Amino acid sequence: MSELEHQLRPITADEWPRFIRAMSTTFGQEARGPYVDEPSPVAELDRSLGLFDADRVAATAGIYSLEMAVPGAVVPTAGITWITVSPTHRRRGVLTAIMRRQLDEVRAAGREPVAALWAAESSIYGRFGYAPASWRGSWSGTTDRLRLRPDVDCGTGTVRLVEVAEFRPAAVALYEQVRRWVPGNLARDERWWDRVLRDDPEQHGGGTPRQLVLHREADGAVTGYATYRLKASWSETAEPTGTLTVGEVRSTTPAAYAALWRFLLSHDLVRTVQAPMASADDPLRHLLADPRAWHARPVDALWVRLVDVGAALSARRYPAPLDLVLEVRDRFCDWNDGRWHLWGHPAGAFCDRTDRDPDLVLDVEALSAAFLGGVSLATLQAAGRVTEVSPGAVVQASTGFRWPVTPWCPDEF
Repeated sequence: MSELEHQLRPITADEWPRFIRAMSTTFGQEARGPYVDEPSPVAELDRSLGLFDADRVAATAGIYSLEMAVPGAVVPTAGITWITVSPTHRRRGVLTAIMRRQLDEVRAAGREPVAALWAAESSIYGRFGYAPASWRGSWSGTTDRLRLRPDVDCGTGTVRLVEVAEFRPAAVALYEQVRRWVPGNLARDERWWDRVLRDDPEQHGGGTPRQLVLHREADGAVTGYATYRLKASWSETAEPTGTLTVGEVRSTTPAAYAALWRFLLSHDLVRTVQAPMASADDPLRHLLADPRAWHARPVDALWVRLVDVGAALSARRYPAPLDLVLEVRDRFCDWNDGRWHLWGHPAGAFCDRTDRDPDLVLDVEALSAAFLGGVSLATLQAAGRVTEVSPGAVVQASTGFRWPVTPWCPDEF
């Protein structure tokens, strides 16, 4: 362990106020809200790291113990968070020491074969083996053009605004039904639902409190939910130019999904509808009479890093059979470096060390990008990130690694 790694240590609850203020300052934000003076319920201080310079906190880091859906399965995942280095300590190897310490400890614990994070700056984390594996759509459109096709079936259910006491148990149950089928979705226990539904005034951004919606069938079964916020504005000619910002829309049936969007697109005094966190492959555009009315500005969302190549590739499923040897280059975690025999199938998979000749050669970033099934290995080959040794291996690998459902993570951490 380097001297810098040795200086990093978990913080105590008493040190939390200094820790959170140092982190917020580096991000250019004011530390405020209910968890400035005490850790939030989701904080895991035993997995935090702080670098102290006398009584100042010069660097921060943390890990959440998460469970993430991957193609055909769920895996324990180290959610990397709170990463900051004070300007006074830049260019000293602090971030490298943090990444080294975190990945070494995750590997030593042996519980989480995958790590994931949201990158504040996209140029930072590739050198540590992370790669963007999901995108959010950053959708927007104007209400005068956002109309559903006349043949869209919205069913016979009802859409109602409800209070949180009614919304929460219904949304929790529905989310549990759907989250395992979408790679990148995270499990939410009660602490995480508290965080998702927390709606402090500083979160309103000048708009309304978060509005909560349930879709119920005639028999009372909840088949969908949505959250959104309204912000009023007016033009110089007194025309309404309000904005409706969609938080999350989830459903168990296409009709419920369509009905929820019909409701969201039908508000008075609204000029613009936006869904910044929706999937880059959001189905709404296929429901619209004018698909060009729903504009996407995709941006990377969840970044993934395989901590244990063998365990990670064994954990997921593959829609088309695979039998390949991958030569993985991992310059930061040398325990992954080498050749791996991957046998994959819709019903299971196995990946272990081998001395056979490789079919493909790729770095761990490329493998991590493809892990959730949303990035094609053929595309990565075209970018020079994958080398085909055995003819046809890229086609086989690209087909086997892809997944019918586009990866999506609606939860920033």
